[in-house]
Amino acid sequence: MQTIFSTKDFSLRYFGTEKLDEAFERAPADPTVDLNTQLVKLGHGLLSGKYSTPVKEVYDADDCENATLKPRQEGIPPRMFKTLIGTGHPEFSSTRQQDALEFFLHLLDHVERSNAGNPQLDPSRCFKFCVEERIFCPSGKVSYNRRIDNVLHLNIPLHAAINKDEVTAFEKKKAEKELAGEKFNSEEIVRPRVPLSACLASFSAPEEVHNFYSTALNAKTTAVKTSGLATFPDYLVLHMHKFVMEAGWVPKKLDVFIDVPDTIDISHMHSKGLQPGEELLPENVQRGPSASEAIVSQLASMGFPRLHCEKAAINTSNTGVEDAMSWLLSHMEDPDINTPIFTGRQNNTKLSPPVDEELVDTLVGFGFEADVARKALRATGGDIERAAEWIFSRPEDSVGMDLDVNSNSAPSTSDQALPDGEGSKSTNLVSLSYWYVLFSQTGLVI
Repeated sequence: MQTIFSTKDFSLRYFGTEKLDEAFERAPADPTVDLNTQLVKLGHGLLSGKYSTPVKEVYDADDCENATLKPRQEGIPPRMFKTLIGTGHPEFSSTRQQDALEFFLHLLDHVERSNAGNPQLDPSRCFKFCVEERIFCPSGKVSYNRRIDNVLHLNIPLHAAINKDEVTAFEKKKAEKELAGEKFNSEEIVRPRVPLSACLASFSAPEEVHNFYSTALNAKTTAVKTSGLATFPDYLVLHMHKFVMEAGWVPKKLDVFIDVPDTIDISHMHSKGLQPGEELLPENVQRGPSASEAIVSQLASMGFPRLHCEKAAINTSNTGVEDAMSWLLSHMEDPDINTPIFTGRQNNTKLSPPVDEELVDTLVGFGFEADVARKALRATGGDIERAAEWIFSRPEDSVGMDLDVNSNSAPSTSDQALPDGEGSKSTNLVSLSYWYVLFSQTGLVI
């Protein structure tokens, strides 16, 4: 909270332009359940200076000869705020260890809701930015997808470490000592040092998307995806993915250093939208869920109605006959099992079965997008190990899931309302300085 209130937007919203007595006057009948009131209290507690007095020493007994000095810190614990922000959340309402990134996103969501009546006052907007993805099809045509985010998630390219020779020598020495039954002390450990610039470059690097359905070719093909920032936020929050999946889909935490400079240029990450000479992929207005004919035919040969077989294939994302059969047997009694399938886009959510949100959170902790995690869990019947395998084997299914597949380069109304870093429109030069660091269970947050 100290880091968040060090931003200009939060300090102005809840301290600079707010007085405590006025905040209480505008509060509802019970100010303990009003987030804005509690944030104003917290802002004054952190920024007014009234509660940041030096440690005082006071006597712990009336008898001066036998008295001992007892340290005392003037301050106030924000218990009402903690109770309010944690209400209804299984982790933040408890005293268990909590994840900094998860709490950050949880807080921004509640701040945005509490300022829904007047979005211009919403301080969480200072973290929002628009990510633009460009997909280049072998037909020569392109599509642009956009999404709004608060955090830029970055992979750590170990191959870009600047001390590879030292790490290799350490690994060799470590293996020799382990073979001899000796142990390393912490001072001997050599960790890979990866520049932050390499992590940012990996975000913008071209990436192949296999089995991409091209509306220009009317077939699946291999496309190339590149990502960039359509807008620059006032404060860019970076989340370094320090977990990777090893054999058997076992998560492993990377023991690595990220070299963060005082200032860094991110102008190369600015996306420019549709360029002269580029042609958008044609829209397929009827493109919706489609069933694999191979799966449908096999199920139909077993005596199941074709409509039921198509629904089973669609709701398991055509992962295979076994998954479709399991879905079919468990949904035979559904009241809408005989309802014809609508091929338009709005039918997608209707056919989607519910998933366990705890499993979704687990996959998100591994670095996957929440919507991709839900789709994978639906396709695999809620098996988290198979869901992770499904995501890795189908990267094209994570492209633009919640976005217009063929959006043009013109910014939407929501894009125009986002803050944009100074200089991005003219000189396209944006630098980051004054780093604030938080620690998350799933990685480093900067």
